[in-house]
Amino acid sequence: MADQTITIGHKEFTVACQPGEEEYLRAAAEMLDAEARTLLNQIGRVPAERMLLMAGLMLADKTAESEDRLRAAQAEVAGLRDEISRLHSRPEPAPREVEVPVVPDTLTDSLSELAARAESLAEDLEKRARA
Repeated sequence: MADQTITIGHKEFTVACQPGEEEYLRAAAEMLDAEARTLLNQIGRVPAERMLLMAGLMLADKTAESEDRLRAAQAEVAGLRDEISRLHSRPEPAPREVEVPVVPDTLTDSLSELAARAESLAEDLEKRARA
């Protein structure tokens, strides 16, 4: 086991840890130190035991809050996964029939004939108007 020196609230502590866990210990110590410094800035000088207890409780409170948020997020993810599964297992909707109106050829022919007659009448009127 390797001994590591960590600083919490301006106080140094020597802690033993397993080889390879030094980074984890340093990260945990930095989190505890941040809480201890916040506490010392608010309250001032306190005994080491009380400082560590209160900083630990502050971290525990943050951890509990994070766990609550994690549980809520996991529940939401589970609900969304259920919804996705439900939507995927739903049968495909029946194809919709769309009716497109078709103009009969006889009507098209009749309208073309009427248009030709109207143009002919317009030309006759223009000739008479010029004369």
